[in-house]
Amino acid sequence: MKLKDLEIFTISPPAPGWGGRYWIIVKVTTDDGIIGYGECYASSVGPKAMEAVITDVFSRHMAGESPENFELMFRRAYSSGFTQRPDLTVMGAWSGLEIACWDILGKARGRPVWALLGGKINERLRSYTYLYPEPGKETADFWVSPDMAAEAASRFVGMGFTAVKFDPAGPYTVRGGHDPSQSDITRSAAFCRAIRDAVGDRADLLFGTHGQFNVAGAVRLAQAIEPYGPLWYEEPIPPDNLLDFAEVQKAVRIPVATGERFSTKAEFATVLRTGGARILQPALGRSGGIWETKKIAAIAEVFTAQMAPHLYAGPVEWAANIQLGASIPNLLMVETIETGGAFHLALVKNSIRWEDGYVIVPDAPGLGIEFDEDLARAHPYDGTRLHLEMQEAPCDYSKPNWFEGGAPVTKKPG
Repeated sequence: MKLKDLEIFTISPPAPGWGGRYWIIVKVTTDDGIIGYGECYASSVGPKAMEAVITDVFSRHMAGESPENFELMFRRAYSSGFTQRPDLTVMGAWSGLEIACWDILGKARGRPVWALLGGKINERLRSYTYLYPEPGKETADFWVSPDMAAEAASRFVGMGFTAVKFDPAGPYTVRGGHDPSQSDITRSAAFCRAIRDAVGDRADLLFGTHGQFNVAGAVRLAQAIEPYGPLWYEEPIPPDNLLDFAEVQKAVRIPVATGERFSTKAEFATVLRTGGARILQPALGRSGGIWETKKIAAIAEVFTAQMAPHLYAGPVEWAANIQLGASIPNLLMVETIETGGAFHLALVKNSIRWEDGYVIVPDAPGLGIEFDEDLARAHPYDGTRLHLEMQEAPCDYSKPNWFEGGAPVTKKPG
């Protein structure tokens, strides 16, 4: 059995577009006709350029190889061009292709991927979601209103969620970490207070940021939200100085969580070794795929750190997260888009089940999903923008900053 053919789907989810502007799904076929699907997480180049990178990585390092040879193919891709260092684009391409190889291998063996990773230790996986507005009620105000956030938290907890995530902390910009404005700090504390009042002790609060702050600013903000007992403080500083995470964690009493933008086990190991994080959030479509992230989970286990695979992407990365999560003892929870996301679930023909706050681990071979290629082809992304984009304007200290998270651009009041 050898890897032979590659097809790439760049898919535009319909409005409201939770999960990003587009998703890149790869289809890999072996010479004996077995098909595997994988997903490459957001990269720093446009979709057409990323498709070219994926094609190059596949043809250069994988075509004609056995899908079992994960280590060999990874070392080829990781070392390509005399690099052997973190690389979001090449590692993103490799990660999606690697996930597809696991899907192939599971189908060839007639077993789910978790059975090939050491077996199932978790029958169901605790699930969390960002706070999203109700369908048809998407407004720009939602992202800056503590009362609307609290109402949404009550709605999701009523569905069965035991953890909800939100990010009211102001803009993430191309300029790097900044000191938050006092109004951003005030709004962040107000969100925590309102949500805690709404859900009490029925759910954990997951305070999200996107690397907005410098070390001093991250500490100031954390001190303001500490009284409300968040379970984690997500990516408070940019990911380009790994040693600074330890400075934040030493100064705050909230566990730091990070990893969405890391692409190698070396980066995760560094924040663990220096005491910079207690919770790791790898995006499997960027962190090296399933096998490399299984290694990251093992490293984390040594440091008594927990795993919470990240998801702001499509359903194939979600399926990979579930297979990994089923097999590791230090899983904290997995991210979902609401209870799965209507379009996400449609793309995998409802082959993943969410129930009472948990994702149920599938027993079907491979990733356990049935991918709908016709639906994927019916929703192509033809634009040139990136999956996620940062603003160029700096933090505004004279008036409240406006932040819409991963929401589509909507008209602001006034």
